[in-house]
Amino acid sequence: MAAKKLFGTDGIRGLANSAKMNADLAMKLGMAAGHFHHNGKHRHRVVIGKDTRLSGYMIEQALTAGFLSVGMDVFLFGPLPTPGVAMLTRSLRADMGVMISASHNPHHDNGIKLFDSNGHKLSDEQELVIETLMQGDMSDLLVEPKDLGRAKRIEDAQARYIESVKRTLPRGTRLDGLRIVVDCANGAAYKVAPAALWEMGADVIIIGNQPDGFNINEGCGSTSPAKLSEKVRETRADIGIALDGDADRVLIVDENGDVIDGDQIMSVITTSWARKDLLKGGGLVATIMSNLGLERHLENKGLTLARTKVGDRYVVEHMREHGFNVGGEQSGHIVLSDYATTGDGLTAALQVLAEMQDTGKPASQVCDQFTPMPQILKNARYSEGNPLEMPKVIEAIADGESRLAKTGRLVIRPSGTEPLIRVMAEGEDEKLVNTVVDDIIDVLKRQAA
Repeated sequence: MAAKKLFGTDGIRGLANSAKMNADLAMKLGMAAGHFHHNGKHRHRVVIGKDTRLSGYMIEQALTAGFLSVGMDVFLFGPLPTPGVAMLTRSLRADMGVMISASHNPHHDNGIKLFDSNGHKLSDEQELVIETLMQGDMSDLLVEPKDLGRAKRIEDAQARYIESVKRTLPRGTRLDGLRIVVDCANGAAYKVAPAALWEMGADVIIIGNQPDGFNINEGCGSTSPAKLSEKVRETRADIGIALDGDADRVLIVDENGDVIDGDQIMSVITTSWARKDLLKGGGLVATIMSNLGLERHLENKGLTLARTKVGDRYVVEHMREHGFNVGGEQSGHIVLSDYATTGDGLTAALQVLAEMQDTGKPASQVCDQFTPMPQILKNARYSEGNPLEMPKVIEAIADGESRLAKTGRLVIRPSGTEPLIRVMAEGEDEKLVNTVVDDIIDVLKRQAA
């Protein structure tokens, strides 16, 4: 298969109003993706949601123009979490869905994620077809004036998503007695997350809910949980919930202000569902970045950990192919396929809250699932070529793998969005892990110089 140039591991992403993410590109993408999903004689429709970035207005209008020009009706949601867009793609019987977001990136970046009619992210092969259409003569895709699409704004999209999230817990489940601080990252969930928690009976304290187009993910949310930790301690809350800009990932802060990552959260859900006979597939699907401690913890409980390459869509693909219903990433992308087709931070957080209510234990105990092994991740930047094909780099990696042997793991991979090589190692001997990573990084930097 030819290499993709526009699409990365999570749609198209780049600096807003630059060559990688501008109105012209968005309009062409709308035309190509709309044409690709134009099958059958029915009225075709696409749903579009976004986060709170200023550039979202520009991209939303350009995408809309592209879709309308190829005969697709457009339903506009406004700010809505990515999982909400995926859910409503199915609910509204749309041919495809679009989320305008750069997820956890700063405001000056933006991105476009595409979903099929079932709410799943497109495959590499489908993305490549769309890219190819964008590079050709697009005038052939235009429909006759009488066949142009119509645009309509859906006013109750947020309410629909809130109800779908609440239905992920058994009927009658309430959060009475829990004081929860929720950090909405000044992003797509700034209204829906507090509302859902409040409607379920929680005492909700909100931060990161004043978006201005520029402050999304800025010193807040799942990538910057320090303010949440401080607020939890200040208000003596039972738990803190940190979402990212499009609310498809989550981190938890316990009552002591300590941050709980996605591996621990996935373990909570997996072991809880196994106990309740709700787990499918006999374990969990995670990526190569999840901690070795998680894998050994699950093994001790008779559960498996299947690993995929980095990217939540690869996790979902493995879940679908092998019958798992829990999967995710250490970063907090957690997919519960009984309820959603993509990562859903709020739904995952509700499962942790339900476990606290069921067991009567505080967050610190519920989320203390295993002791993580020392894990070090460092990056080496390069300018051109493929450093991983250089003989000295290959030799350094082989040496590192040999030194870690059976006591740890080494994962080397290029970034999907930047010219970086990511070097991650973990193992029982923290000093050795650090040495292995530093030695490989040194070689990479010398070769890339």
